[in-house]
Amino acid sequence: MVALRSGRTGRRSPTALRTPSPLAPLSPLASLSLLLAALLSALCLLALPAAAHAAAGGSAKRPSHPERDWLGSTLRDHEHPGPGTPPPPLAASVEGVDVSSHNGNVAWSSLRDSGNRFAYVKATEGTSYTNPYFTQQYTGSYDAGMIRGAYHFALPDNSSGAAQAGYFASHGGGWSRDGKTLPGVLDMEYNPYGPTCYGMSASALVRWIGDFFATYKARTGRDAGIYTSTGWWKQCTGNYGGFASAHPLWVPRYGSSAGELPAGWDYYTFWQYTDTGPSVGDHNRFNGAYSRLQALADG
Repeated sequence: MVALRSGRTGRRSPTALRTPSPLAPLSPLASLSLLLAALLSALCLLALPAAAHAAAGGSAKRPSHPERDWLGSTLRDHEHPGPGTPPPPLAASVEGVDVSSHNGNVAWSSLRDSGNRFAYVKATEGTSYTNPYFTQQYTGSYDAGMIRGAYHFALPDNSSGAAQAGYFASHGGGWSRDGKTLPGVLDMEYNPYGPTCYGMSASALVRWIGDFFATYKARTGRDAGIYTSTGWWKQCTGNYGGFASAHPLWVPRYGSSAGELPAGWDYYTFWQYTDTGPSVGDHNRFNGAYSRLQALADG
């Protein structure tokens, strides 16, 4: 026969199972460690939005003097060009101007009456600046009967090429098939805020430019033009020749001819031949008849 166990067993009562053991008090050093860990976690959470913004191409950096940056504004400090004597007019060419906020309100009717038929207007710089005179300049030239376009002053060390192209397209750099709007232009020139080539290698700058072009085309359906001097292009991109087939060249050279062109381009589309011309300073020549300028606007 199996002997029955007594009602007294070694099992704990339910009450005893639910009663926690008292925790040992933390030492001051352990308490401080826990507090520091909590603070570090909170800081990491606060940094996540900024990190996501940077990953998307944003930047907290703002240009400090964008009103002093325009097509060719850095050229004289680096290449020391001549006075920019206007070259003799060509039969198959069209005169035009480029302007930015430093020109203020522009007398467009007077410029048109003096023979100018197109205008490019600075729209943006980096991913934070828009030209406060853009409407008067961009719409005013259009209303005066000129073919107009917009350009972006690049800051490759500020944010990605894709981010700046998107900002440009959203703030005046778009394109419309109205026969009077030219494709946007990317202004690549000497860094007005630091190292000549923005502290970037030639291959990195080429990738940056390529990202800008790809994003701009995806946003607008057009290939952007590029403004650059042969000197800067050689020094900072290694005289890369891979953009010439799709992107019109705008070259600055103040003298009687456009001179040597960057690698890949056999001809220029626009030539900035002076920065001391009447009324607005910067004057340009389109390389072709007016009908070809209209064709460029039409796409």
